[in-house]
Formats: sequence, structure tokens, C-alpha cells
Amino acid sequence: MGLSSIGPGQWLIILLIIVLLFGAKKIPELAKGIGKGIKTFKSEMNSDESEIKATTKLEEKPENQASNFQSEIKADEKKV
Repeated sequence: MGLSSIGPGQWLIILLIIVLLFGAKKIPELAKGIGKGIKTFKSEMNSDESEIKATTKLEEKPENQASNFQSEIKADEKKV
């Protein structure tokens, strides 16, 4: 017996029990808090993914970093 076997009457009873437990005024506040939590979680996941991509890009091209560093040294030597 899965979640899809619950009928509309049973959902109504479940909703009524939730309203009795939390009160009608608390339900929108709870939903808003859950929404903010999900939004924060998604934004943190996206920022973690972008950090991982940036890190892997740096790790993939060490030869470019070395050549950039050498060209910076040569530019500094020309200034002196």
C-alpha cells in the first residue's frame, strides 16, 4: 500500500489533524520557513558546485599557471 493509494477523504482527514495540531495561523508560517530552508539549501548547493568547478579548472591547467607566473617574473625583471 503506497502513498498513491490514499484517497481524497483520507487527505482531508490528514489536513484536519494538521490544522488541529498546529492551528490555522501557524501553517503558513511553517510553509514559509520550509520554503526559505529549501531556497537556502539550493543556493548553498549551487555555490558548492561553482567552487568545485573553479577548483577543478585550476587543477586541470597547472602548465598555464607556471607559464603565467614565468611571464609575470619576466615583466617584473623588465621593469627593474
